Amino acid sequence: MNKATARKSFGRGALLRRWLLLVVLSGLGLQLYFVARVAMMRFVDPQSSAFERSQIVQILKSDQSFRWRQQWVPATRIHPSLSRAVIASEDDLFASHDGVQWQAIEKAWTRNEKAQARASGNGKAPKVVGGSTITQQLAKNLFLSGERNFLRKGQELVITLALETFLSKQRILEIYLNHVEWGKGVFGAQAAAQHYFSKPASQLNPWESARLAVMLPRPKYFEKLPQSPYLAERAQVIQGRMASAVLP
Repeated sequence: MNKATARKSFGRGALLRRWLLLVVLSGLGLQLYFVARVAMMRFVDPQSSAFERSQIVQILKSDQSFRWRQQWVPATRIHPSLSRAVIASEDDLFASHDGVQWQAIEKAWTRNEKAQARASGNGKAPKVVGGSTITQQLAKNLFLSGERNFLRKGQELVITLALETFLSKQRILEIYLNHVEWGKGVFGAQAAAQHYFSKPASQLNPWESARLAVMLPRPKYFEKLPQSPYLAERAQVIQGRMASAVLP
């Protein structure tokens, strides 16, 4: 190798190293941003989430007159029955785990590997699922897009651990209940209680709380089918579990 070729090779290597360093620093900067935002939530109530903002844009594209429904209320103004119902339905070990149910993640990983293998044969993108806890759901809704892939799940895990590190379980649940989706443009316990039962969240009874909790995986679907037999039957099951649900 002559000197000119060696200099070119060295120059390309140096440029590549600089780009790699820039990528690493950018990634670290993003993580520090997320951590700082999470730490602030110990004292500041988040006014909106990434998921909510994306929903606002989608809804207003088709309906400029649509009325957005959301009102932050402190945990003391959300009836305990709703907290119990959500824990019983969404994450029964919420009070004791560290933000992630690792066994559920392992099962989801196995399912995703099988889905990826099937998808490789038909050219379609695999559907990524995950055994998400309440903390993981909050991490995703606060900061991330609705896209489902392994990179985004990794970022979700980092934010989840930050939430569990800097915030109490009570605070995590408070933020979750104020920002979770309960229908088209309906976010948070107060808006849901007013929308479905014409009362504040502080006055919800166990039956109403159970119905709201069961709606969470598919709120827009059940909003259109309030008389769904599944909704009624599942709400009855969740109501029976609420007494044993452990509040943080």
